[in-house]
Amino acid sequence: MLRLPRAFSPLRHRDFRLLWSGSLVSSVGTWMQRVAQGWLVLTLTGSPFWLGMDAFLGDAPFLVFSLFGGVLADRAERRRILLVSQVVQMSCALVLMALILVDEVTLGSILALSFLSGLAQAFGAPAFQALFPTLVPPEEIPKAIALNSIQFNLARVVGPGIAGLAFHQLGAAGCMGLNGLSFLAVVGALASIPRRPAAGGGGASVLEGLKEGVGVVWRRRDLRGLVGLAFLGSACSIPLVTFLPVFAKEVFHAGAGRYSAFLAAFGCGAVLGGLVVATTASRMRRRGFIGAIGLLVYGLLTAGFGLSRSPVLSFAFLVAAGACLMVVFSSFMTLVQTSVGDSLRGRVISIYGLAFRGGMPLGNLAAGAAAAAAGAPAVLVACGVALVVAGGSVAVRRRKDGVASM
Repeated sequence: MLRLPRAFSPLRHRDFRLLWSGSLVSSVGTWMQRVAQGWLVLTLTGSPFWLGMDAFLGDAPFLVFSLFGGVLADRAERRRILLVSQVVQMSCALVLMALILVDEVTLGSILALSFLSGLAQAFGAPAFQALFPTLVPPEEIPKAIALNSIQFNLARVVGPGIAGLAFHQLGAAGCMGLNGLSFLAVVGALASIPRRPAAGGGGASVLEGLKEGVGVVWRRRDLRGLVGLAFLGSACSIPLVTFLPVFAKEVFHAGAGRYSAFLAAFGCGAVLGGLVVATTASRMRRRGFIGAIGLLVYGLLTAGFGLSRSPVLSFAFLVAAGACLMVVFSSFMTLVQTSVGDSLRGRVISIYGLAFRGGMPLGNLAAGAAAAAAGAPAVLVACGVALVVAGGSVAVRRRKDGVASM
């Protein structure tokens, strides 16, 4: 057995280690494409609205299909669902690369492929989130959740840096192609994990199974609160990341390198936050209260970044914001993952994911439209104020109620 620090103990388990490492490689590729695609859209259109629209279409399928993805995750083999999802996303990246190489890329093709890739994620994400807690013992689930967040945000650090080099040497097509190849890592990992029986959850029909999952969330105050905070938190937090190319180009008058550095700073903070969560997971109490306070602090940092015109200060805000957001959503996801049994986990996660990922496209769409009229800095200040009010209100209420779990 591997001798690892306590925070990394889930990596001792072979199947979790395979999926974690394969996902890390794939996430690096995804962030490479995000950097190149964001810059490509901004170059083609010169408009933050279309930047927000592209992000909206990448996340919008969650609004319609993620709940059905949750039902599927409780009925079918989760590993197979993930394999199909990864292959579709890989194909989208390679098609976009080909379009760029033959000089046929258009805004419409970019938006269409973003939507198709988002559709694959809508079915794959509930299966992934429901699968990986089954790869470790129950007492290590909080650490596994933190480590999963670390790999995603470690990729946020590494991916933009590689993207900056690849974009300079190979152009946008190179970044898309490398992303396509990166999916082979997670596909190989999934193929190496033994098949597991389906959880067998759900009613006689898809709609009955969906109704059962919604009913569980609706009847429980703690789950309703998590869903609401996930929606508001993601809607108001994601514009900070979405508008980074706007700040790099229009506020600081720099190029794609500054954009990549901004993303890397946010990712570095998120990795640090993830390490804190993984190290303290077994001792952390009152995760709901901690998450609410985290939203308040993240709001202050978002507003600060929107107002800052100092590169050094802006980098500091991004590092702190990344760490803060990691603590917030790791806390929330741990509560969701450990609140229900395996037969319901896919559906409950899909409802939480609908709120979390559904808030992103709506937040991006609204923020993009507002930024076109009032400017990106003003939008970030408004988002920050909303998070301060929401997080502060919930924290005060939890403090008065003395609720420890949420």
